[in-house]
Amino acid sequence: MNSLSSRLLISVSVLLLLFFGATIAVLDTAFTEAGEQSRRDILDGHLVALLAAAEPGDDGELALPERMREPRFGRIGSGLYGELRDMDGAVLWRSRSALGLVIPEGVVPELGNHLFARESFADGTPLLTLSLAVEWEFDAGESKSYVFKVAESLDSFNAQIAGFRRQLFGWFAAVALTMLLAFSFLLRGLMKPLRKIETEIGEIEEGSRVSLSKEFPTELTGVARNMNLLIDSERARSDRYRYTLDNLAHSLKTPLAAMRALLDDRQSEQFGDRFDTQIERMDEIVRYQLRKPAASVTDNLVLKAVPVEQEVARLIDGLRKVYHDKRPDFDVRIEPGMQFRGDTGDFLELAGNLLDNACKWCDRHVRLTAVPSVGARGIASGMVLTVSDDGPGIPQDAADALLQRGMRLDESTPGHGIGLAVVKDIAHSYGGQLAIAKSDLGGAEITVSIPPVSSSKPA
Repeated sequence: MNSLSSRLLISVSVLLLLFFGATIAVLDTAFTEAGEQSRRDILDGHLVALLAAAEPGDDGELALPERMREPRFGRIGSGLYGELRDMDGAVLWRSRSALGLVIPEGVVPELGNHLFARESFADGTPLLTLSLAVEWEFDAGESKSYVFKVAESLDSFNAQIAGFRRQLFGWFAAVALTMLLAFSFLLRGLMKPLRKIETEIGEIEEGSRVSLSKEFPTELTGVARNMNLLIDSERARSDRYRYTLDNLAHSLKTPLAAMRALLDDRQSEQFGDRFDTQIERMDEIVRYQLRKPAASVTDNLVLKAVPVEQEVARLIDGLRKVYHDKRPDFDVRIEPGMQFRGDTGDFLELAGNLLDNACKWCDRHVRLTAVPSVGARGIASGMVLTVSDDGPGIPQDAADALLQRGMRLDESTPGHGIGLAVVKDIAHSYGGQLAIAKSDLGGAEITVSIPPVSSSKPA
């Protein structure tokens, strides 16, 4: 009974059974009453015929002829019987059809009244009887009371009723079966959209479809829309966690490389402090990346003032350890007291990825500038961060491709290909933009513009 189609078919079958059962009962009652009324009308006609044929006899009693106009009275076993009695119950005349039978006397009606009754012969044969008590006045002025009675066997009538019932049940059974078959075919068509949803969900599970189609009846449109929203939400959640893991691996790459470089110089007096600094930075990165999927940057993270110069100095110190063989020359130009209005982890991701890419591709020189954005009120609202290098640069036709996760210009160079994509995502989360151009140093120049924080946002 888990099938919706089976439940509907069974429900319709029960409804048809109740409806047709009530219809059969009504038709059977109506047919029976109409048939019985017809029989009464016929008996009434026969009774009138007996009254018309009655004549006074030579013995001073009322008499009826041997042969009646109705031939059934004269045919034995015809099922139609007639009788004349006096008020004392003595039989004065009985039709030839009742030869060998005793018509039950029954209840004597009052003078001038008709009385219909259901009676039976001694052998149980059912009868419908009509009696009439009359007072007959003879020519001599004498009056006597008589009871005229006609009876008809109900065997043929009952057989007719039984035949009608068989036909009624047969026809209604055929109609019900036809309706159930038609309803099953109709239900098959009506259930087609549900089967389509089931098929498309299976295709989504197999990976051959990304969402449910929109060609569904009005009643199922909301289901399909909500299902697509759920699928998109789960897919976005999965992507967020995957991106977080990618970002975490990418972010840990720089401090791990710095720690590896420090291990080569572990005899230094400042080895312990520098090593602890990198471990602390890794701990910050892990905590930042783990909380990021569960929170929206613009809605849930607390915006605070991040000292740009201090954080950039930490980043450059770590990068000097990573790229100690290249020994890049850093040119840092930061507006005094410059602050980033947002999350510390976001700024470290943003500036760290730009500086790491610049160090990776530069020949020797890396330049970082940070100034307030146009329209910013003070140095703690809005920022334009630019990182340039003197490397080979980025071709203009490859700039858009590099902003996609996993895209790199040189596959032989170590990396994950997600650095600029992470920077773009963070910039967009603050309403900012990322631009790639050619630097006056000869290499690439990447500019991130963060607009001023709206006054409605928390400080």
